[in-house]
Amino acid sequence: MQEVSFVSEYLLPGLWVLAQCLILTVCLLVALAFLLLMDRKVWAAVQLRRGPNVVGPYGLFQSFADFGKFVLKEIVIPAGADKMVFLLAPMIVFVLAVIGWAAIPFAEGWVIADLNVGILYVLAMSSLGVLGVILGGWASNSKYPFLGGLRSAAQMVSYEVSIGFILVSILLSVGSLNLSDIVRAQDGAYGLFSWYWLPHLPMLVLFFVSALAETNRPPFDLPEAESELVAGYQVEYSSTPYLLFMIGEYMNIVLMCAMTSILFFGGWLSPIPGLPDGVMWMVIKMVAMFFVFAMVKAIVPRYRYDQLMRLGWKVFLPMSLAWVVLTAVVMRVFEITPWAATAAAQALN
Repeated sequence: MQEVSFVSEYLLPGLWVLAQCLILTVCLLVALAFLLLMDRKVWAAVQLRRGPNVVGPYGLFQSFADFGKFVLKEIVIPAGADKMVFLLAPMIVFVLAVIGWAAIPFAEGWVIADLNVGILYVLAMSSLGVLGVILGGWASNSKYPFLGGLRSAAQMVSYEVSIGFILVSILLSVGSLNLSDIVRAQDGAYGLFSWYWLPHLPMLVLFFVSALAETNRPPFDLPEAESELVAGYQVEYSSTPYLLFMIGEYMNIVLMCAMTSILFFGGWLSPIPGLPDGVMWMVIKMVAMFFVFAMVKAIVPRYRYDQLMRLGWKVFLPMSLAWVVLTAVVMRVFEITPWAATAAAQALN
């Protein structure tokens, strides 16, 4: 009886969770290959050229060819580098980027870990990625990647503060830290006009720009784009370690697309009342947000580093803090709730 109890209570659930993690990881990596192709195609279209179009029909297999190239190349480690930390840094970035997806709900019940503090979990995992960047720059034993790592750390920390206050304003509206509850709170009778993009429109803009800076995405790719930095914190990396850095970076970009969809655009909810909800809507919204990321990369000129820091600390931080105060006054003092409330929010009221 004890053996049966162990199998049914621990082994089988553990194997099921492991299978879910494996399926999610494989789906994310395959989707990432095509999103990377989409990124390059959008950039090419803006510049009136074709982009990748040779490997496979319409260049669909280009990302897989690049993957094979990186895997088969020789791993070169600088002579003065700390070899263990040098190889550990890209693994940290990749692993933290992947496990952050455990709390992302793709549809009702479609989530590996439906955590009550899911939004804090995702924020923590995305924030810890800066450790891998710093370690990679330091372990290279070179001034250029170390300077790039420090710049990246300062940039990510600066905009995480604004993202935190933006999340607080959403949490005040919902009354729950659970990401599924945030989506359910936007399930109103007016379809897409019940979503939080309308009442929290200024914070949507701030969150999107902060997500660009948080993921080192153009026009805020200062740590890896300045001429004096050569290529930033990963300048000494090649082959698979460099690939892990890039996959982790793009995984965080898509994670921010998912968070934007959940926080402001209703997640898996249908934009038109009467149409069925489902994972299809979540995927469409994420792809649409990634398209906006790609367009910004193609058309917005790069900021100087001092402009980047001034925007984060002197503009975004005061605005997000003021919005938190305004939301608290409107929601909790005057009890004006123009949006649907979850059971947790009703309990708090």
